Amino acid sequence: MFIFDVKNNLSIIRKTNGKLPRLPFARIKNKILGKDYALSIVFPTLKKSIQLHKKWKHKNTPVNILSFPLDTKEGEIFISLSACRHEAKKYNRTYQQHLACLFMHGVAHLSGHTHGHVMDTFEKKMQKLFLKS
Repeated sequence: MFIFDVKNNLSIIRKTNGKLPRLPFARIKNKILGKDYALSIVFPTLKKSIQLHKKWKHKNTPVNILSFPLDTKEGEIFISLSACRHEAKKYNRTYQQHLACLFMHGVAHLSGHTHGHVMDTFEKKMQKLFLKS
């Protein structure tokens, strides 16, 4: 599956089977990064997810999310849907809620945030804005 949203400068590439949950990917991206930012979201296969995690984090498990800034106005996010499903229970979230949180986390990194209190506060603010209780 490949979706390209020209208006919002967003492409979504799903390498696995099934349907993606309906999430406001474009609204989240535009709120945090702006409309001019070109973003690709890739949902890789489990095998590719493990390869990415091994290459970038030296771990032999599926990665939940990786963000890659390609330029000041362009980036790419990889999210493993299987890791997302598995982790959702751990965080007491639905699959859809956790996918949204992972996406916001990746977009926060692309906007320049690094792990810590400021990023946690920013993510909580975005979650209140975009997630239904």
